[in-house]
Amino acid sequence: MAEKISRLRTFTNGFIRENPLLVLNIGLCSSLGVTTSIFNGLGMGVGMTFVLVMSEIVISIFRKLIPSAIRLPVFITVIAAFTTIVQMVLNAYVESLYDALGVFLPLIVVNCIIMGRVEAFASKNRIGDSVLDALGMGIGYTIVLVVISLIRELLGGGTLLAGTALKVEVIPEAYRIGIFNSAPGGFLVFGILAASVQAWKQHKSKEGGR
Repeated sequence: MAEKISRLRTFTNGFIRENPLLVLNIGLCSSLGVTTSIFNGLGMGVGMTFVLVMSEIVISIFRKLIPSAIRLPVFITVIAAFTTIVQMVLNAYVESLYDALGVFLPLIVVNCIIMGRVEAFASKNRIGDSVLDALGMGIGYTIVLVVISLIRELLGGGTLLAGTALKVEVIPEAYRIGIFNSAPGGFLVFGILAASVQAWKQHKSKEGGR
């Protein structure tokens, strides 16, 4: 029973308690750069999750065979391999998403979220736990990207699901808030979400202390 609870905690850590964006504040560059539409945010999240899961699996399998002196080059090589796979698949089958993500797609290789989890978790834990950690972190990352994208696309572009056949115009152009399409708008939305999570954590902490 204790082991099941431990694994559940490992899986759910990335949702809120250790969310890579809202709590750990890593990987912010790509998150603010691509979240101008839900399509882009979801695509980036799924791509990142794939690379994270596969990288943690490989590193966990070979963790005892990798010399400590060359562990970082090995980690980067593994991450780069799976990032290249994501790039090739998107370029071949979802070219519009590939073009929209632009430079942020190859930059997955040096994303602090993946490097951090590979170094701190996969290199020290078994495969099953590493998969749970990667999925939890990836899902938490993707959820935040989609929420930020939803707010920015709706308020800044007045649409939902832009870039897809399901695109819907919700807000007339005259009532859109253009700042949400720019970097300051991204920081504003991220700041509000991060502050909300911190407020929730403090509230839970006070409740637990009673």
